[in-house]
Amino acid sequence: MNGDPVTDSGIWFRVEASSAASAVRRAAERLGAQVEMGAARIADLAIVAAELTSNLVKHADEGVLLLRPVRRAGQAGVELIAIDSGPGMADLTVSTRDGHSTTGTLGIGLGAIVRQASWFDGYSLPGKGTVLAVQVWPAEAARPSWAGALTRPLTGETISGDGYAVRVADGRHQVLVSDGLGHGPLAGAATDAALAAFRDAPAGPPATVVGHLHRSMSHTRGAALAVAELAPTAGVLHYAGLGNISGVVVEGDGHRRGLVSLPGIAGHQRPTIREYDYPFGPGARLVMHSDGVVDRWRMADYPGLAERSPLVMAATLLRDAGVRRDDACVLVARSWA
Repeated sequence: MNGDPVTDSGIWFRVEASSAASAVRRAAERLGAQVEMGAARIADLAIVAAELTSNLVKHADEGVLLLRPVRRAGQAGVELIAIDSGPGMADLTVSTRDGHSTTGTLGIGLGAIVRQASWFDGYSLPGKGTVLAVQVWPAEAARPSWAGALTRPLTGETISGDGYAVRVADGRHQVLVSDGLGHGPLAGAATDAALAAFRDAPAGPPATVVGHLHRSMSHTRGAALAVAELAPTAGVLHYAGLGNISGVVVEGDGHRRGLVSLPGIAGHQRPTIREYDYPFGPGARLVMHSDGVVDRWRMADYPGLAERSPLVMAATLLRDAGVRRDDACVLVARSWA
């Protein structure tokens, strides 16, 4: 999962030896130049990339890093997400302070990352591992997003048939998760068609948007997909899905409420499309994922995770619940009101 061209979906690096640091740094510098970040911020980005990979090599088990562009509020930056499976840290806040060390070194790595970053968030749990998310912007940092997601291809492949999109259309805050039928390039093409149709769809409720996606995908092999619309001021979440996309509302107390998707494949036959409404109160989180993620995770196993950013929560669930024998996608969204 390394050495591939950097696209908006990003590139995954498996970080198992110190030699990975130079590859990650060069890719980060190249991406910084592509988004016209400027020499000074590219240098800062190189420091972040080097320190993240160094931490994974020195302290982590099964470390991987995702590098991708991030675009918001009319500007582009670079995002790096470091994920490992242990040993984890008891207090991530203490570990990000300059001079703190767990191996007898100077311990400046995480502190340097925080200083150079425009935005930083993380979650760590002893015995499970750590997720660190960093954004470097060319100027003032964009406001953190109300939704975050990651996709990961089937082991051994570079194209994922899973995908996601986020949009605000006439005040409607909507998200999409798509799982193209099968895997590989044709599954990826089906999901790409769904994402393009979603971005261009007229503003409307989720059922209307799903109908638009279905009609726009007849030339593809089809996909399972679901569209959600968050309306936190009304305390409601609107949801419409076809096929095996899992949707869950996690309440502030950790209770899970499953969301209904109807049988069908977008782009094929004449599926029944129906929209359902669910309570979505303060502190609630929406979690959507493809069937490449097992649905046995429990928030009780992750104290404090729901308080982290949607991106860090999505990355943590992907690490622990994603399967390697299928494409995988996790999206998390929260109230911004």
